[in-house]
Amino acid sequence: MERLLLIGNSRWHWGVGDHFWHCSPAQGLEQFLQQPPQRWAAVGAVPKELEAWNQSQIVVEMVPLKNQAIGLGIDRALVGWGAWQRSAGAVLVADAGTALSLTLVDSGGAFCGGRIMAGAALQLHSLNQATNALPEVLLPEVFLPEGDPLKPTEIWPHNTKGAMSVGVLQGLAAALCRSYSQMPLLFSGAKLWLTGGDAELLQPLLIEAGLQPRLALNLALEALGGLSC
Repeated sequence: MERLLLIGNSRWHWGVGDHFWHCSPAQGLEQFLQQPPQRWAAVGAVPKELEAWNQSQIVVEMVPLKNQAIGLGIDRALVGWGAWQRSAGAVLVADAGTALSLTLVDSGGAFCGGRIMAGAALQLHSLNQATNALPEVLLPEVFLPEGDPLKPTEIWPHNTKGAMSVGVLQGLAAALCRSYSQMPLLFSGAKLWLTGGDAELLQPLLIEAGLQPRLALNLALEALGGLSC
């Protein structure tokens, strides 16, 4: 089985067959040098040490997504193409990572635009950095059953970390719902795909809002492995 890698903005994402894992850039570089992947792509910064493996790097032009816009990221091309292939129809793909990116693909497999906004962790970090009193928040620690955790059903938290987390997640879910409702008429019935590190936190909020997202946490890596190049 091929060893696959997608270098993200904040984490490195690995896959071998049905096994996927994620790590820091430092850990990722160490793993790369110990056992280089057969295919890899990059959205985030590429260390100079990887120059010797340029021949195995997949770039956006190799992804068979039609009508690609100049500057389209390899991550968006992969998830857009991958979701379209598996849906056999029009799709809107929400990739909830460092950024929340929305990628629209029509029934013919052509890129039709999208939207990008700051993801949950980036918003929470900005709130901490730009204010005097708001704490640093990591979403997993808020939902862990320790200390004073935020309950998933708690819409109006009493604690600051909970208020920040719910505010950001509800805002992202609302933006996604709004985007889905604003798709052109020709996209009526388009399937909504949800991927990325915060996908599982957003999924119940979208279902509650009446949407039916298809969860595919490792969609970009799965698409990378499915390329014929």
